[in-house]
Amino acid sequence: MESHVCGLVAPGKDRTCFEKLYRLGAELGHGGFGTVYGAWRLTDHMQVAVKHIRKSRVTEWAQLGTKRVPMEVCLMLKVKGHPGIVELLDWFETSDGFLLVMEMPEHCRDLFDVITEQGPLEEEVASSLFRQVVDAVVHCHTQGVTHRDIKDENLLLNTQTGKVKLIDFGSGALLRDSTYNNFDGTRVYSPPEWIALRRYKALPAAVWSLGILLYDMVCGDIPFERDQDILQAQVVFRTSVSPECENLVRWCLSTRPSERPSLEQILQHPWMSETRT
Repeated sequence: MESHVCGLVAPGKDRTCFEKLYRLGAELGHGGFGTVYGAWRLTDHMQVAVKHIRKSRVTEWAQLGTKRVPMEVCLMLKVKGHPGIVELLDWFETSDGFLLVMEMPEHCRDLFDVITEQGPLEEEVASSLFRQVVDAVVHCHTQGVTHRDIKDENLLLNTQTGKVKLIDFGSGALLRDSTYNNFDGTRVYSPPEWIALRRYKALPAAVWSLGILLYDMVCGDIPFERDQDILQAQVVFRTSVSPECENLVRWCLSTRPSERPSLEQILQHPWMSETRT
């Protein structure tokens, strides 16, 4: 298991302290890195989400002051304060794991469910949401964090305001320029260099996953399911999209990492212009 030192310090309290402050509700979902529950804060009944992470499942650790915590805690503290990223409000250590208390915005659904029910998004809607996601990823990278699991299931959409928040840093890592040779994200969003060579760099891999996400938004499903499809990266559009949108998707899904755009180039692309008609 790897361990890293994080310069941020958080208190970290025990299970008894958690139970004095919060009340757990129903399970909302679970995955390889933990189980998420609805909950509320006893002082003001504010709704929150609580993620329980078992110590036995943690593969990468960080040091917060004198505390050894899952890397996910460190990463969420580093990116704290951005409107497009779910906020870590508090965290607690228990005998078998950790409890991460996060904001639970009202009127939110994950983008996977929205697209599954409604089908492809209108390009104006997709452009607004995609810009927000890219802005959040830029913030992560500025703060030295790479998410490594950008996908529709990890985006909470407020259906009343159209605002989106990036969630679940369980697959994330500290950002570095050198090559990564481990990957815990979602395989159908992973880039061809990982499938073929078992290595990748953070920025082009993030851009590839953003390309998959954008295709998913405007076409209603992801473009590739099998490893061979990822390696070939033959993008076939299932719905009619504008030439600008198609150009951006294909650019992000370039098989060569060096040929993909930077995050800044994505934001400056004509399709991303707020005055686009």
